[in-house]
Amino acid sequence: MSTPYSVYSRGDPCGRPDSDHPALSPPYLEVRGLKKSFGLKPVLRGVDLMLCRGERMALVGANGAGKTTLLRILAGLTKPSAGTVCINGLDIARDAQQVRRLVGFVGHQPYLYDELTVMENLLFFGHMYTVKHAQERASELICRVGLERRAQERVGTLSRGQVQRLALARALLHSPQFLLLDEPDTGLDQQGSELVYELLKEHAEQGGTTLFTTHNLERALKLSNSIVTLERGRQGLSQQGFTGDCVPCAGLGVSPNLLL
Repeated sequence: MSTPYSVYSRGDPCGRPDSDHPALSPPYLEVRGLKKSFGLKPVLRGVDLMLCRGERMALVGANGAGKTTLLRILAGLTKPSAGTVCINGLDIARDAQQVRRLVGFVGHQPYLYDELTVMENLLFFGHMYTVKHAQERASELICRVGLERRAQERVGTLSRGQVQRLALARALLHSPQFLLLDEPDTGLDQQGSELVYELLKEHAEQGGTTLFTTHNLERALKLSNSIVTLERGRQGLSQQGFTGDCVPCAGLGVSPNLLL
């Protein structure tokens, strides 16, 4: 799936277009040689990845493949051991504050405050991101994720699925360009899973870019227009250029063992 890196300026890790190719612009996300180790244990072993603006990419792999670590690095929550990451032309190390405003992240932890209500949580994060008309935006998203009847209840009293819905609202609150979602339908029922699909579709229609992880190949095919596998910290098979409903699983050639 890679575009030759030589198209872009080698002097700048978030390279502007090479003078020989002035019409080409850099991808929205560009990851080069990304490595991460925890102590002596390597988790990512040189990942290269590109996403175009508006793309929805599924990152598929088994437990321990490095999916969560990769997303945490892209979200600015974990520092890489080596390599470069650029989002919308910004280096995540050099331009960390600007990058954070571009990204909406949903992880295994909801990053919510149990003692605050649903509304208070969103208003808190709205203040952090200086969201204009935060009250209106929070109310809109609470209704969008189906929590209008829980708006004044403390998060600690919500079910796991309701917390996940609120985490999605939190990630969307500041209208990010880039969504990073780590198994976004965790804890959700069928209706909640359909909500994820609708939210990703709406985000893409607005020009947003999404990278999400999943163990479920069927879900990956439905929610994405490109798939990359990650195995033992290395990028494996990639497939792109399809819409979620039209590619048979067999067309990817992915071994079921990869997802176990």
